[in-house]
Amino acid sequence: MKAKDVPQEMSQIGDGNRRACYAQDEHGNYVVVRSIGWHVEDVVNAQAHVEIDRAIESARLEVLSGVSSPLKYHMLRRQMTVGLLAATTGFWRFTVSRHLKLKVFDKLGRPTLERYADCLRMTIDELKRVPATQVADDKRA
Repeated sequence: MKAKDVPQEMSQIGDGNRRACYAQDEHGNYVVVRSIGWHVEDVVNAQAHVEIDRAIESARLEVLSGVSSPLKYHMLRRQMTVGLLAATTGFWRFTVSRHLKLKVFDKLGRPTLERYADCLRMTIDELKRVPATQVADDKRA
């Protein structure tokens, strides 16, 4: 994309904020161009958030039905993967995957629960629970 063609449409970035985009200048060199956003970007982000919210709600229902542990819900709520949660807590990916199962999670000791709770920025009591009803505009961070 040429520098003069970088979109400058209003978007969710808003409030006078800008994003850095790479584009080619008139000499064919890549340069950083400031952009206030692009409508297409907003559409794609909105679709992604719908999918993320669907996955979080699905995990919440799995926990309430006894299929998965609350750890799965909280991991997805923070937009984490098994690999990211494993890297952050220091557990093996296999171990984190096992802890997503309710029967295994229910047997975890306090030190393990503390590592997860610290990583997810919550208390152990919060880690062990999920909301009884769907949460609108769930805050993930």
